Parts: sequence; C-alpha cells; structure tokens
Amino acid sequence: MTHTYKVNGMTCGGCEAKVQSSLLMLPNVTRAEVSKEEQTATISMDRHIPLSSFQNALDKKYSITAIENNETAEQVKSWLATYKPILLIFGYILIIAIVAATGQNDFNLMRVMNVFMAGFFLAFSFFKMLDLKGFADSYAMYDIVAKKFSAWGFIYPFIELGLGIAYAINFQPVFTNIITLTVMAISVIGVLQSVFNKRKIKCACLGGVFNLPMSSVTVIEDMLMIGMSGLMLFILSTDNF
Repeated sequence: MTHTYKVNGMTCGGCEAKVQSSLLMLPNVTRAEVSKEEQTATISMDRHIPLSSFQNALDKKYSITAIENNETAEQVKSWLATYKPILLIFGYILIIAIVAATGQNDFNLMRVMNVFMAGFFLAFSFFKMLDLKGFADSYAMYDIVAKKFSAWGFIYPFIELGLGIAYAINFQPVFTNIITLTVMAISVIGVLQSVFNKRKIKCACLGGVFNLPMSSVTVIEDMLMIGMSGLMLFILSTDNF
C-alpha cells in the first residue's frame, strides 16, 4: 500500500534527505519519496503503519500529517482486519442466541444469555485447545494466576469447556454463574494491567491460532461476560422471591 502525507518543516535538500532516510529505516517501509517543494512524503509499506510511528521516527522539527483522512480510514480498516476473527465469532454466537431465545410470541432474555455464554465458552475453549501449550505460555505473560501457577494455563481451557456445557444444559444456574463471575473477574485483572501499562503482548483469548494484540477489545470481552453472569445472578435471585 502507498499513501501520501504532508510533511512540514523541510527547508533544504538536507532536510529532504534526512526525512527520507528516517522513514526508510522503519520496519515494513519499502519506499519513501520526499519532496521539499511540495512538503510531502509518499510512502510505500508492506502493512499499515500508524501515523504516530512516522512522527516518532522524524526529528522534532518536522511534523507529518495525513492527507484527506486516509490515515483514519486505514486505522479503521486495520482494526477490522485485526479483530475480524473475534468479531465474527461474537456475531455468530449472538445470532444463534437470539434465534434460540425467540419464540412465537415472546423473547426470553435469560435464554439469550444462556445460549450466548454456552457458545462463547465452547468456542473459545476449542481454539485454546488447538494449541494448549501455546495458550498457556501466552496466558502466563499477563494473567495474575498463571504467572505464579503455570499449570493454570493448562487448566483454564477445561474450565471454559465445563462452563460452556453447564450453560448449554442449564446446570445449576446460580452455581455456574458464580463460578463464571469469579473466574472472569480474576482474569480481567491481568488484562486491565496490561492495557493500562500499554504492554504490546499477544492476547490469549483465542489461543495461539490467531495473533490478536492485547487491547480494550479484550477488556470489553471479559467485562461483557462478567456483566452477563452478574445480571443472570440478579434475575435468578429475584425469581426466587
């Protein structure tokens, strides 16, 4: 892909050469054509590179900006491409859950959440088990339990599998949701720490099959499961009164 950016601050041929050299040193940049007269840089790259990376590579006297919002469009495209697997999985599970919970004349929210939780845990445990060791190694990089107890990374996918089956057959709903709430609350601690500290590590939510970076998407995923299990516990408790 090739994009043209506005570069301000170039006043001579030396500036032009310096900007070009700095840009060419970046990974994935294959070509850079810089024009002092037009104050532009046309950059070819193997994959999308954030505008911030270009700015960090340049001297502070130069500023680089996107032209016609092509940077924003590329960021959106890159984000969608990165998280496509998890978005598709969530989408499929949500559609199945809604269809399964829709009767002839009514809509059962508890049924939606039960089916969604079952699909979520079964699908995610499946991907983790495709490369159990790879998941355990990745998980130990950020999970607070797996860091101290390495076997937890090998046990966790089976807990997800058990929870998926439990939701699918509606086994002891109160107990199942308490376990889910506890497990996901512990799991999200390490995720939050990694995101807040801006650690560039791989998210282990889909095991070693997909190279997903740790980000706010992972936080939303965990918080969604915590929220659902909490809501289900609340509904179950009110139904008992």
